Amino acid sequence: MATLPHSFLNRPLAHRALHDGNDQMAENNLSAIEAAIAQNYGIEIDIQISRCGTAMVFHDYSLSRLTNGTGVISQYDKDQLQKLQFTTGEIGIPTLEDVVRLVDGRVPLLIEVKDQDGQMGKNIGPLEASIAASLKDYHGDAALMSFNPHTVIELSRLCPDRPLGITSCDFTDPMWHYLDPKIRENLKHVPHYDEAKASFISYDRNALDTPPVHTLKA
Repeated sequence: MATLPHSFLNRPLAHRALHDGNDQMAENNLSAIEAAIAQNYGIEIDIQISRCGTAMVFHDYSLSRLTNGTGVISQYDKDQLQKLQFTTGEIGIPTLEDVVRLVDGRVPLLIEVKDQDGQMGKNIGPLEASIAASLKDYHGDAALMSFNPHTVIELSRLCPDRPLGITSCDFTDPMWHYLDPKIRENLKHVPHYDEAKASFISYDRNALDTPPVHTLKA
C-alpha cells in the first residue's frame, strides 16, 4: 500500500483544475491545468474512456454540457474527441498522456476514474489498463481514486506503487437515483477499503460527521 505523499496535503487542490467556471477556461482542460501549475496548486482531474480505449480527461459521460459534441464520450474515438470545440472556444479533450506530459511532476495530480460499469460493479478493465500505461513512466506524484471499488482494486494490481483512494458519500443526493438502493447503502460504508489497498478516502464534505468516516479515521 502506497501512502499519499505530503505534497497532496500542503497546498490547495484545484478541482477539475483551476478553471474559471467554464467561461474562458474549461474544467479538466489544458489551460486550466496550466493555471493551476502557475499557482503551485495540486490538480484533481477526471477520467473517462474513449471508444478506442484511451483514457480521456473529462468529467461527464455526456459531451453536451461542455462541448459542441452530442451523445456520450465512449461513443467517440480519441481523434474525434480531440477535435471537439468546448463552449469556451478551446479545442480538444485531452488524453491522460497529454496531461501528465504537461504537468511533468511539477505539482501533485489526483486522478478520479469514473465508473464504467453503471452500477459500480466488476464490468471494468480497459480504462484502468489505459491509465496504468499512461502513468508507467511518470515520475511525479500521482494518486488514483474512484467511486467504483472494483476499479480501485484493479488499479492496486496494475499500479501497486501509486497511492489509491476510494471516493464515497452518503448517497442521499437525488443524482444517485440510478444506483440500486442496496448498492448505495453498501458503498457509503466503504467496505472495500482494505481489499483495494487504499490509503485515503475522498468523502463528501457534507457527510464527514458520519459513522463510516469516523470508523476509517479511527
